[in-house]
Amino acid sequence: QVYVVFSEELRCWCRALLRSIRRQADGYQLQFFLVDHARYCSVPPDNIRVLAGEFAKMPYRARKCRLHCTKPLTLHLDFLEDTAKIGPAKRWDAAAIQYFRNLLE
Repeated sequence: QVYVVFSEELRCWCRALLRSIRRQADGYQLQFFLVDHARYCSVPPDNIRVLAGEFAKMPYRARKCRLHCTKPLTLHLDFLEDTAKIGPAKRWDAAAIQYFRNLLE
């Protein structure tokens, strides 16, 4: 379901998909994916509305996607043998993500 949430960072109402719900000491914190800005943001429950009507049917400007056949790599350091090798990783590291974003821009 598509929601409308108020993004403090963008200072506007945005269409969003619910990603996760976290319970905190003072209530709940909901994390959303902003479908028109390709960003994630945390939103308190007071700033959430249900999107209804024809606006819910409009296509998103941002799409979640993956690079085909591209696997993350990382540098494995072995201090005992004093070597460094590039090998597979479970996740992309922050430097690789930032480098890819810079290439896209």
